[in-house]
Amino acid sequence: MRNITLAKTAGFCFGVNNAVQTVYDLLAEGKKVCTLGPIIHNPQLVNDLEQKGVRIVENPSEVLKDETLVIRSHGVEKSVLELCDSLGVSYVNATCPFVGKIHKIVNEHSNDGFITIIAGDKNHPEVKGIIGHITGEYYCVGDTDELDILLKNNPTLRDKSVILVSQTTFNSKIWQKVQKNLKKVCTNVKIFDTMCNATAMRQEEAHTLSLKSDAIIVIGGRHSSNTAKLYDVCKANCDRTFLIETASELPLGELQECFNIGVVAGASTPAGIIKEAIKTMSENLQPKDEQLEVTVEKTFEEMTDEEAFEASLNNLTGDQKVVGTVIAVNKTEVTVDIDRGVTGYISAAEFSTDPDVDLVKEVNVGDQINLIIMKISDQEGTAMLSKRRYDAIAGWDKIKEAKDSGEVLTGFVKDIIKGGVVVYTNNVRVFIPASQATASRNDSLEELKGKEVSFRIIEIGRGRRAVGSIRSVLRDQKREAEEKVWADIAVGDRYNGTVKSLTGYGAFVDIGGVDGMVHISELSWARIKNPAEVVSVGDIIEVYVKDLDREKRKISLGYKKAEDNPWTIFQNKYSVDDVVTVTIVSMTTYGAFARIIPGVDGLIHISQIANKHIAKPQDELKIGQEVEAKITAVDLEQKRVSLSIRALLPEEEVVAEETVEEAAPVEETPVEAVEEVVETPVEEAVAEVAEAPVEEAPAEETAE
Repeated sequence: MRNITLAKTAGFCFGVNNAVQTVYDLLAEGKKVCTLGPIIHNPQLVNDLEQKGVRIVENPSEVLKDETLVIRSHGVEKSVLELCDSLGVSYVNATCPFVGKIHKIVNEHSNDGFITIIAGDKNHPEVKGIIGHITGEYYCVGDTDELDILLKNNPTLRDKSVILVSQTTFNSKIWQKVQKNLKKVCTNVKIFDTMCNATAMRQEEAHTLSLKSDAIIVIGGRHSSNTAKLYDVCKANCDRTFLIETASELPLGELQECFNIGVVAGASTPAGIIKEAIKTMSENLQPKDEQLEVTVEKTFEEMTDEEAFEASLNNLTGDQKVVGTVIAVNKTEVTVDIDRGVTGYISAAEFSTDPDVDLVKEVNVGDQINLIIMKISDQEGTAMLSKRRYDAIAGWDKIKEAKDSGEVLTGFVKDIIKGGVVVYTNNVRVFIPASQATASRNDSLEELKGKEVSFRIIEIGRGRRAVGSIRSVLRDQKREAEEKVWADIAVGDRYNGTVKSLTGYGAFVDIGGVDGMVHISELSWARIKNPAEVVSVGDIIEVYVKDLDREKRKISLGYKKAEDNPWTIFQNKYSVDDVVTVTIVSMTTYGAFARIIPGVDGLIHISQIANKHIAKPQDELKIGQEVEAKITAVDLEQKRVSLSIRALLPEEEVVAEETVEEAAPVEETPVEAVEEVVETPVEEAVAEVAEAPVEEAPAEETAE
């Protein structure tokens, strides 16, 4: 029976997967993306990204204004990050956390006067990035021979303070030898085990698999340091070790003679290429009379972030989930004790997804925190830990449960992106499409940013992608609010409502989940032509229930208050015989109307305008003119006020004028004319002054 065994660690490591996924996520959000150098050492994936519009740049100065720069998992020099900031470049730093830890180690120790020795390829991007964070003297060695030459040429190193770090993808066996040789010479050396555990596991598994296989297929980019080291490890144990980039390069002829075939893959090899190679061998190496068994473990590409971390730590510790007790905290890092004689460190980035998290406010000495071990250094007795990833594991379980149960979750809106918003809940990213983000499509998404929202999970996709809906929760809340309002509402109830919309005939007001209408005639005691003269959308106003139709679910609201009734104000302020200053607002053949207060006009009959006979009011008055007049009569029921200017004139002038009138010839002042002036009913005056037909005005205004 022929057997093909795929290494458990084959494919993307966490750091590479995170960087690649970052690019695809940005593309999904509709952003233009460029990477500082190829995102990984895999030409097939790089070509795929190029087809999707991703550009490769060599310097931040090449980044366009509308582009987002992604810094690959190898990391970069400190000066590159400073250049990005100075140029105002929008960038996402996808540096592997293991590499980032090395940057911090070398920077802190070189500032303290330590000499740095790096075990790695000096031309590799990762090593160049590490060097860019060193502020003092440093050296780089690729193997024990180069280390011996360094120590021979620099004999004073043995008496100086030295630190030793390694490239994360360095050969594990060479790394052990370098440590051993350096310890023999330098008594003051501090060694930091910075090799990525996933790399060590990958090489160890490749070594074991190559010992029991007839042939080994190493899949990965030819320019990948990680892949090259896997090839060297396997080639030392198995002569039939083949390095391929794609399935088309498989040596099927030579493999026909092999019954145990091992497959390993570099950290930059996509799962799709690995699967294609397995499929090609399965289809071409299976004799008709033999059975082919393929053992395929889950690859890093197919794992969640948390699964990948757990898989990469299985050999280091039997229990990746630990509880740490906080022993110190500052703005950038939390220090915890996880027992076992190990001190753990949690960076701000590994504490929370919030880039602005204030560790000093979030954490207190003595707090206990659930954590995942990312890396342990046995020599130093330290561990790199992550609270964010622990929370994400529990958070994702919560997401899956909420999808099945329909439970309402809460989270904060972190970003507004093309097509919707991004919400984080329990450190899990949830995408809310624009169509599901607000109660109506016209509502602004920008108003959601930074706010806590409630939502349901409506879809879960591959790669830990969750889609939610805020609208479904809002609809339920609106329905519940409506039922509560209708259960309690009664005529006369008062509410503080929000004006939702305006029409030509009134305003719709939300009184707590239910909309009622305030008719235009109920908005103001004065005559208005448009509701916008009184209220605006968004205003909070006090209204009361005038009428209800429970069957049709309609509510009529009132807004104008009785105490604001101009006739009430007039009644409280003025009486008959009071002298008032009024403004002439209109004129008729029988007199002039004057405004006493807004909403209350009085009639000055033509006979009361002057102390002499006048043909028309315009002979003595003008519209807009202010005059003093005496209130001579008030009819509150009919809402009428009579005014007189003549009553305020001196008595002698009135008498003299009357004498003149008596002396006037009868034919100039016919009796019929006098009777017409004196007997003209006030109702006719009101009817004549009205400008609009009765049927066009609301009933209440016609009455007024």
